[in-house]
Amino acid sequence: MKLAIMQPYFFPYIGYWQLISAVDTFVIYDNIQFSKKGWFNRNFILVENKKVLFSIPLKKGGNSLNVVDRCLADNSDKQIKKIIAQIKSHYNKAPNVKEASMLIEDIFFNREKNLFNYIYNSVVMICKYLEIDTKIMISSSIGIDHSLKSQDKVIAINKNLKSDEYINPIGGVDLYKKDDFINNDIKLSFLESKVPEYKQFKGDFIPYLSIIDVMMFNSKDEINRMLIEYTIKR
Repeated sequence: MKLAIMQPYFFPYIGYWQLISAVDTFVIYDNIQFSKKGWFNRNFILVENKKVLFSIPLKKGGNSLNVVDRCLADNSDKQIKKIIAQIKSHYNKAPNVKEASMLIEDIFFNREKNLFNYIYNSVVMICKYLEIDTKIMISSSIGIDHSLKSQDKVIAINKNLKSDEYINPIGGVDLYKKDDFINNDIKLSFLESKVPEYKQFKGDFIPYLSIIDVMMFNSKDEINRMLIEYTIKR
């Protein structure tokens, strides 16, 4: 069984979805520390041929809190409406705007206020839209010692779920020791995303934007072809 584990990102770029589609089971950390520098409540969209950041406002809380302990701000609906209006305004002539907008609005306007549940819902809904049938699990539901950190926690999750191959994004190649995985009968592999180019509006292609941008300019069939544009390095 192939397994991947990632932080909960909101509308992440295409590489995140390539990783989900490349494995049998995908674990999302809920008991992981929130960081303002992370992508838990923000991402990039295309505005007048430039990448522009949108951000969902959160209730005040210390950075020592886990993602599952953070919540959307009480007045978040107001900011969400502004983000939706911005998306509609700048993508109104994108070829797949009608179909993609319905999904995007359903995700943004979810009544859930817990940040992790809000993100988790978005991941499940986009997987369903893209017909990705990977099993999605929440880390805290797995019976391990959750005080473990980094590689030790990753190996523990793999062992508990009886994975025989763990696939991590290529950016984490220096975080893990292959021999430690081998000693636990787990193959360690890395996914290198080939971020596909597609026609946006006028101007040069801007990569690494939110999956929102991908869905606005591409049909589901086109995105499904993008989901296999990666290399697995072992």
